[in-house]
Amino acid sequence: MAPRTAGTDPLERVERLAAENAVVIFSISSCCMCHAVKRLFCGMGVNPTVYELDEDPRGKEMEKALVRLLGSSQAVPAVFIGGKLIGPMDRVMASHINGSLVPLLKEAGALWL
Repeated sequence: MAPRTAGTDPLERVERLAAENAVVIFSISSCCMCHAVKRLFCGMGVNPTVYELDEDPRGKEMEKALVRLLGSSQAVPAVFIGGKLIGPMDRVMASHINGSLVPLLKEAGALWL
């Protein structure tokens, strides 16, 4: 098998995009769970960067990489804060409920209050 050049590996691409902004959400535009997590962050005053995988020509490859990264059957929504994978919807909501989400957002520079 030929070696992959930098930037062509879907997992590397996901990690690079995730590290470029304070809050990054990998989403599918028609997914209600993705919509809910985007609304959560916007309601908190956070302006997440959203990558709609269904609108990216390489989105399917990235979706497979996210499934592996999350260790689940569902790739989206996948939320990264400060370049670190927080997880899918259930982990984000658990963090919100237990109070650990706001400190993560402040630490990443996504929230100032």
